[in-house]
Amino acid sequence: MTLTLFHSPGSCSDGIAYLLAELDVPHHVHVVNLPKGEHLQDSYRAANPKGKVPALRRADGSILTEFQAISFWLGRSFPQAGLIGDDLEDQARILELMDFMVASVHMRGFTFMKVPQKFIPDAEAQKALRAHGRAEVEKGLRHLSAVLGDKDFLMGRLTLAEAPAIYLLRWAVAAKVDMPDNMHALHDRLMARPAAQIAFPDG
Repeated sequence: MTLTLFHSPGSCSDGIAYLLAELDVPHHVHVVNLPKGEHLQDSYRAANPKGKVPALRRADGSILTEFQAISFWLGRSFPQAGLIGDDLEDQARILELMDFMVASVHMRGFTFMKVPQKFIPDAEAQKALRAHGRAEVEKGLRHLSAVLGDKDFLMGRLTLAEAPAIYLLRWAVAAKVDMPDNMHALHDRLMARPAAQIAFPDG
């Protein structure tokens, strides 16, 4: 099965790059330069009209988009890694965690924190929105900390839930976001895995 990941290093698609490495799935990477606006060009929109990453081209040529959908499809398509969960309850809880991380911590937290200018032109208002975003990120990480507890991974063992966790934690460390010790430990634990060395060769 030949897969192509449309990926912008440093973006949320880092999580899918990491997941593909954990699954040990052969694939190609098509780098999309978000800062240069390549995701908005017609050449990319022909593949993904939504104009964002990640996107995954599958063996039949079809394009799958949205982080959770790509993760779930990969987990089901390559079940030997055991990342999809053992039963319906596991899968529902994994999806619950993933949706919280992507829809709340990322979209309602990091997005406001990193690019407030996309939402409001006034410089002072941008500062307030950035601060609000940071507070939302910190609140989200506290919730994830409570879920993690003293376990090694969010579900007790490595699952699809670590795919969004790794990119969020990398962003949090880079931005010096205040987060609980067990979340720092999860970041370090994930970054020490061979899959992280493959997905993030520059650290």
